[in-house]
Amino acid sequence: MSLFYRARNAAFLLLAAGLLAACAASDQRLAQPDGINDPYERQNRKVHAFNRGLDRALVRPAAIGYSSVLPDEIEDSVSNFARNLGEPSVVVNSLLQGDLEGAGISTVRFMANSVLGIFGLFDVASDFQLPPHDTDFGETLFVWGVGEGAYLELPLLGPSTARNTTGKVVDLFTNPLSYMVDSPEQYYGTVAAAASGLSRRGRFTDTVDSILYESADSYAQARLIWLQNRRFELGDTGAAAEIDPFALDTEGF
Repeated sequence: MSLFYRARNAAFLLLAAGLLAACAASDQRLAQPDGINDPYERQNRKVHAFNRGLDRALVRPAAIGYSSVLPDEIEDSVSNFARNLGEPSVVVNSLLQGDLEGAGISTVRFMANSVLGIFGLFDVASDFQLPPHDTDFGETLFVWGVGEGAYLELPLLGPSTARNTTGKVVDLFTNPLSYMVDSPEQYYGTVAAAASGLSRRGRFTDTVDSILYESADSYAQARLIWLQNRRFELGDTGAAAEIDPFALDTEGF
């Protein structure tokens, strides 16, 4: 591995360590009565405004065009391909969580879809009653007892938390394929994942538009929905407090 890649990996890991420290520090703050820990709201709202403008000008038109031009079958195949390339990372995180069953299912899914599904273009594993088992390093940190940390909105990536952001950084290194496949093939997964994201944006245009462009406060609405969904996915019953769906923060910044 070249000096550049070693330096890059070290920088990413240092960033992950800093974010992990932020998780611990922010969890020491007093819990908010609405169950939302957002000490960086002013900065988050600026990022949200940037993301909203980018969506309106670029992402939304591209997503609608993508979904309009391509048949559903091709969109599904691209999404299947992206998900299949992510299966090794799911295996690693499942093992780190002590979930041997999940690791086994993801391993079999990867092998079946890579061979019988033509490199993952078709999800034949689901036909064999092996549904997708999704997880990430953010969930691994949750299993290890790391606190949620402060709410963050990331440029381009959208809603997150300190713990989840740390997971995103570490997941750049948890997929064994990234160390086994040479350039440019190693970027196929990134391109496919971006296309899959456009597909989701295009297919759920009405829902996303109602949040971003029809809400009285799109930032508070997106924050509420994302935190609810993420905590539900993790089974996080020990969150600081249950989110009140009617307690939307409409104060402008």
